[in-house]
Amino acid sequence: MPEIKTVKSKIVYKNKWMSVREDEIIRPSGNSGIYGVVDKPHFAVVIPFEDNHVYCVEQYRYPVNERCLEFPQGAWESNPDMEPVKLAAAELQEETGLIAAKMIHVAFQYLASGYSSQGYHIYLATELSQSETRFDEEEENLITKKIPIDEFELLLTSGSIKDATTSNAYGLAKLKGIV
Repeated sequence: MPEIKTVKSKIVYKNKWMSVREDEIIRPSGNSGIYGVVDKPHFAVVIPFEDNHVYCVEQYRYPVNERCLEFPQGAWESNPDMEPVKLAAAELQEETGLIAAKMIHVAFQYLASGYSSQGYHIYLATELSQSETRFDEEEENLITKKIPIDEFELLLTSGSIKDATTSNAYGLAKLKGIV
């Protein structure tokens, strides 16, 4: 399949977490068009799993004006090239205070390939021990919850958990037979 040719690209918005660019393109048919692309560094999502329970965090998500229950996840914009497993371990400890003796890479996925270049690495964290949390200022009022798997699956299927990354990460791990 022929690729789309980028004629011109310009950043139309930028902050420390992301940039938005507008690309003028030519399609294989010769027709021109515009793509708006959100560029953000890849992130890691962690499934902390222990004794048939998972750990989730609940935090306020400004864009949807709700508190959301999700697996620990995040990126380090100040170090976007950090090794994914180290990022996953750091996010796990930062948000939950948990340290995993074992991290299993589940998969790499794109978050929203129709408009963003951002992807994420999924890790299963096991052999957990407790330490101190290290919240960022954006993580005020973050709460960690240990949830039995059957209750977690009910939260997913009932729609109480609305975070697509969490749903996808758990689904892939379950399909691969590691949870």
